[in-house]
Amino acid sequence: MSSPSSWAALVLLASFALIDCDARERERESVTLAFVGDILLDSAPGRNISRAEDPFAPTAALLKGADLSIGNLECPVATSGAAVAKVYTFRAAPSTLPLLGRHFDAVSLANNHSGDYGPEAFRETLEQLTAARVPYFGGGHDLREAHAPLLLEKRGIKVALLGYDEYHPRSFEAAPDHPGVAWAEEEQIILDMVRARRAGANVVLPFLHWGWENEPQPSARQRELAHALIDAGADAVIGSHPHVTQGAEMYRGKPIVYSLGNFVFDLLDRPQNAIGWILELVVDRHGVTRFSTRAVRIDEQGTPAPAPEIATPCGVRGARGVSPC
Repeated sequence: MSSPSSWAALVLLASFALIDCDARERERESVTLAFVGDILLDSAPGRNISRAEDPFAPTAALLKGADLSIGNLECPVATSGAAVAKVYTFRAAPSTLPLLGRHFDAVSLANNHSGDYGPEAFRETLEQLTAARVPYFGGGHDLREAHAPLLLEKRGIKVALLGYDEYHPRSFEAAPDHPGVAWAEEEQIILDMVRARRAGANVVLPFLHWGWENEPQPSARQRELAHALIDAGADAVIGSHPHVTQGAEMYRGKPIVYSLGNFVFDLLDRPQNAIGWILELVVDRHGVTRFSTRAVRIDEQGTPAPAPEIATPCGVRGARGVSPC
C-alpha cells in the first residue's frame, strides 16, 4: 500500500503536469509578431541586394522565430516617377521585393519617403508589392484603402495592422481620388480602430511614423497621442521615424514602444543611428500578453546584426512599468 507521502507526491506531479499542459495550450492560442523600424532598399542596401547579398541574413533567425514579421518600408519601389523637391529622396528597384517578401509578412507604407518619386511611383509601388505578394498597410490607391486595416489571421487570432504618418510633407497623404499614405489624425485613427474591431479583429495595432529625428525621448505630442489611442482601445502603439530608439512604457497595462529606430538603413550620421530594436509582441484574443525588444547594431552598409550586449525594454500585460530584457 502506498504511503500518504507517496500519494501527495503523485498529486503534486499531476498538478505540475496540468500546469505544463495549460502553459502549452496558452502558447498554442497565442501569436508572436516581430516589428522592425525603417527598411531602406535603396542606397547601399539596394546595391548589395543587386549583388545577391542579403542585408536581412544576420537577423533572419529572429524574424523567422515570429509567426508574423512587420516592418516600415522607407521608400517607394518603382521604376517610374520623378524625384520631388526634398533633401533626401529614395526609390528602390522592384528586384528587391522577393527578398523583402522572404523575410516579412507585411510592410507599412505610412512614412515621409513613400511619396519621394510622386504619385505615379507610389501607385507603381502598390502594384509591385501586390505582384510580389507582400501585403501592405498605411497607404493605398485612395483615402479609403490607405486607412483600411490589414487583417492577418494566425491560429484563429485576427490581428489588425494600421499605419499612419505625421511627418512632413503632408502632400504624400492619400485623398478620396488620389493615392498616398494615411495621415495621423487622432479622430480618424480611432474611427479606423473601431472599423477594425467591427471587421473581427481581436488585436488592433497602430504603427506610427512620428516624432523628431535624432531625439532620444518621445515628444509630448507622441505621448499624448499614444495614450489617447490606448484609451480608445489600441492593444499597443508602435513607432518609427526618429532614426533612434526612444524607449517604451506600459500605459494602462499596454505597451507603447515610441521608436524602433533604424533596421536596414545606411545613412548613419550619429552613433545612435546605428542601433535599432526588433520588437516581439506575443498576443492572444485579449491583446498583448508580453513584449520584448532585442537590439541590433547596423554597419556602414546598412546591415543589422543582433547586439545582445545592449539592454532593451520588456514588459508583461497589466504591468505598470517596463524592465530590462
